[in-house]
Amino acid sequence: MSAFAGDAALDTLLKGVEARYNKTKTLQVLFHEDYTPPGRAKRTESGTLVLRKPGKMRWDYDQPKGKLFVSDGKYLWLYTPLENRAEKMKLKESDDMRAPLAFLLGRLDFQKEFRNLQAKPEGPDMRITAEPKTDNLPYSAVEFLVAPDQRIKVVKVTGFDHSVLEFRLDQEKVDPPLDGKLFQFQAPKGTQLVEGGQ
Repeated sequence: MSAFAGDAALDTLLKGVEARYNKTKTLQVLFHEDYTPPGRAKRTESGTLVLRKPGKMRWDYDQPKGKLFVSDGKYLWLYTPLENRAEKMKLKESDDMRAPLAFLLGRLDFQKEFRNLQAKPEGPDMRITAEPKTDNLPYSAVEFLVAPDQRIKVVKVTGFDHSVLEFRLDQEKVDPPLDGKLFQFQAPKGTQLVEGGQ
């Protein structure tokens, strides 16, 4: 058990993080993503993530080069250049493990989204652990590493299948000017388009 559990200090920390992200309209960060499927080798990817509220995000991957994940607020597209294939799915129906980051797209409310919230110090930072309030999500636990300035540095998501997806976020820019065209998916020539669930 954490010394912070049920403590006013935890509440203050959560409110500080919510205040930071709820007042931002746009956000840009460098991300480093480690995905470990159950019983398989870890896969590492990285790139730049930009967000615009409400509901818009774009993940431009440097590693693997050309991979793209875009949401226009209604639909998600995942483009993989190796297969020259784009998958389209409804944002609400997506069970993608990036979904826990989608809270940054709307209003962040820890008490509404999560249960069993706890925090413990980790150097100068605080590690918040939580479970989703609803059971119909593809993950069972989320951890956030929060810097003293209330910036989220790490988001770690554990799936029900024991897969682990960890994002390390760096060089955060709050409210950078972002062109709306960034959030419209343009399929490269010859791309095979697939509707989600097919």
